[in-house]
Amino acid sequence: MERFSEIRPYRDSEVKKVISRLLEDADFLDTVANFVLPRLATFFPALLRFFIKKRLIKQTRAVDTVASMQAVIAAYMEKIVNETTTSLTHSGLERLTIGRNYLFISNHRDIVMDPAFVNYVLYHGGHDTLQIAIGDNLLKRPFVSDLMRLNRSFIVKRSARGRELLSSLQLLSEYIHNCIDNESSVWIAQSEGRAKDGIDRTDPALLKMLAMADRKEPLGDVLGRLHIVPVSISYGLDACDLLKAEELCQIEETGSYEKNEDTDMKSIVKGVLGQKGRVHVAFGQELKLSNNDPQIVAKMIDNQILKGYDLSCNNILATEKILELGLIEGNENINELLGKLTIETRDREDFEARLNAVPDNIQLRLLKTYANPLLEISRL
Repeated sequence: MERFSEIRPYRDSEVKKVISRLLEDADFLDTVANFVLPRLATFFPALLRFFIKKRLIKQTRAVDTVASMQAVIAAYMEKIVNETTTSLTHSGLERLTIGRNYLFISNHRDIVMDPAFVNYVLYHGGHDTLQIAIGDNLLKRPFVSDLMRLNRSFIVKRSARGRELLSSLQLLSEYIHNCIDNESSVWIAQSEGRAKDGIDRTDPALLKMLAMADRKEPLGDVLGRLHIVPVSISYGLDACDLLKAEELCQIEETGSYEKNEDTDMKSIVKGVLGQKGRVHVAFGQELKLSNNDPQIVAKMIDNQILKGYDLSCNNILATEKILELGLIEGNENINELLGKLTIETRDREDFEARLNAVPDNIQLRLLKTYANPLLEISRL
């Protein structure tokens, strides 16, 4: 197991030391302060840092294992569910066997909340918590890495290049197989980065990486040992929709988008604290693989994710608007999907108000992003 020491989550024996390190990290304390009291943090940073530290020392005094750390996080998760969602529902949980480890491959809309919602539903359904794959591009600030690894996350080294990249992918593949064989279930996104345009596609390169653990066996056989279950996560409202739309518009207009040090952190905070509307987590059926083509396996995952997607009024309204503007042509499948929900007057007014509050180019990008799930489902 020590060969995985650089990427694996922290163990019980490491928890106290890591928490002590976090409590001495000014960057971490300032970030928490901005979470809790942003205005005071601007004017009295040192004073607020002092009180935040005292509060955290009290909250973590009894935390000396990963499980006790997750209990602290669970209390915050309950608060997030209660305050930022109108409902959290799930389907397909009955297909899973308690005590069996699975590799959950899901669509990716939110950096933190996607695996958090999957974990929450599994835990409340009687399953053990899972390990979470997270890219090292999100871990530029040391305290973020510490927090994630305390919460059973392991690191995907996306910044590696050349031979180092090949070596890191091999290690990652072996680690995931080791988890499924000996430790716990795992969550990983279907592709690198969030689907900012609302189009959920599995990257065949992900499947090739997962098969690297045993190059002598056919891809389908190696993937079959992971008990892959596609998961579809649907948000009635994407808390980061404006941030994503602005990024996509900038790429369309200039050909590039430059992130700064705080870009990902801003998305994390917005994704956690922002309103999400109705959230649904749909567990698909475990893949039965007789095919060794990663493209075909990726398509199998995509189809289950789309079939499990829970369309919201925003998906319906955005598609209606795009049809009105003549940007797409309607068809029988689209019309059938548009009739799946009854749109209340209040929902329509809220949607229009949200659109009217942003520039025209952002409006169009938002419409396309919210319409895309429905349009993709119509093509099944």
